[in-house]
Amino acid sequence: MDELFNKIKKIIAEKLDVPEDKISLDASFRQDLNADSLDTYELVYGIEEELGITIPDEKANEFETVRDAYDFIKTQVK
Repeated sequence: MDELFNKIKKIIAEKLDVPEDKISLDASFRQDLNADSLDTYELVYGIEEELGITIPDEKANEFETVRDAYDFIKTQVK
């Protein structure tokens, strides 16, 4: 995988306290990674801080899988 995915994966692992090997593009935040709405908020904040981007709340609410988040973040990172 690419460098951006690896950065996102590290943030997800840290914020959701899950092993990195459980995190794939097809992993569901709620079902596979056991994230609740507070976890998701903290995760989005962590990604914004780490990568220097802004993720609108309405967009963050659409993130069902890691791929959803990755695809959006990829369009925001320069």
